[in-house]
Amino acid sequence: MTVRVQEADFDVGVVLTALRAGDARVGALASFLGLVRDLNDGASVSEMTLEHYPGMTEKALEAIVAEAKERWDIYDALVIHRVGPLKPCDQIVLVAVTSAHRGEAFVACEFIMDYLKTKAPFWKREATPAGAHWVDARDSDDSAAARWQNQG
Repeated sequence: MTVRVQEADFDVGVVLTALRAGDARVGALASFLGLVRDLNDGASVSEMTLEHYPGMTEKALEAIVAEAKERWDIYDALVIHRVGPLKPCDQIVLVAVTSAHRGEAFVACEFIMDYLKTKAPFWKREATPAGAHWVDARDSDDSAAARWQNQG
């Protein structure tokens, strides 16, 4: 299980190939790639800055991945989350999960992403024509995470 919080961009193909390399048990690899949008809540976004607490953030992500591993039969998982200033079209986050079968990989990947959005200590500030502002959590993210309370 790998968790990385970094400013540098990453190559999705290289990372996914490395995740499954040499493991003949892997029959499925599910992934999610999050990108910076140029529009949020009707406002043009020229830049997004992500902040975090080093050490604390990685531990929170590791706990989320460990919970996914307890709930589903997965072989490996990877979370890469970028921090710092990002522009529209930049990659923000990659979540990838390997397992023997697609169902376990899909559901674990979705769980990790849902929990990451609500339980990981990241703070997002967007620069718009009206000025910079901190972005509040979305109710839809909380609803997505809440559905896992009695599942798994």
